[in-house]
Amino acid sequence: MIDVRPFSSLGGANHGWLNAKHHFSFADYYDPSRMSWGRLRVWNDDEIAAKSGFPPHPHADMEIITYVRTGAITHEDSMGNRGRTGAGDVQVMSAGTGVRHAEFNLEDETTTLFQIWIETDKPGATPGWGQREFPKSDRTGRFSVLASGDPSEEALTINADAKVLGATLNAGESLTYSLAEGRRAYLVPAVGAVEINGVALNARDGAAIKDEAEITITAKADAELVMVDSL
Repeated sequence: MIDVRPFSSLGGANHGWLNAKHHFSFADYYDPSRMSWGRLRVWNDDEIAAKSGFPPHPHADMEIITYVRTGAITHEDSMGNRGRTGAGDVQVMSAGTGVRHAEFNLEDETTTLFQIWIETDKPGATPGWGQREFPKSDRTGRFSVLASGDPSEEALTINADAKVLGATLNAGESLTYSLAEGRRAYLVPAVGAVEINGVALNARDGAAIKDEAEITITAKADAELVMVDSL
């Protein structure tokens, strides 16, 4: 099953400094048919104006992954961490017992990003934060693991039985991904247009996938892909 959620159908709100689209129910957007996808709870498509951002606010017991599409985001938290994450790179925060953080676009251009929340497997864990550069050249024509609950993966660590993956495809290229029984995937092209097992998907659309043992993705235009594989 592949359920396409067109970008035009997403909920959201425009706050001036923040133009946010929500793949799942979030804040004032509520759709009982889009509460979550397995352990995946939030996938927000955010545009953050230059010299603005989210002031300090708390989280607990959630794995929060930020994939920067353009521009950069600067993070600061109550654990003493501070770091700048640029386009194509990833940061993760395991909120655990509780943490306050701020996310600001200190750049002179709009920053665009995906913020992804995955339900934790370890409630009450010690909070943590990390970031890493992921050159797009390393994921040409294949999925690379960006964040994972499996410590054997060479990726950022999260406290969840889930993987966040990224790939780039040139127009006409394909890749195949095996989805284990009982698991679900959610895929969004940051840019480009693709077909997933023959089903069309445009830039910033979402595809909720289950009961597909193999997923073959073919690029109809140069594409940058982000996908979550989880229970």
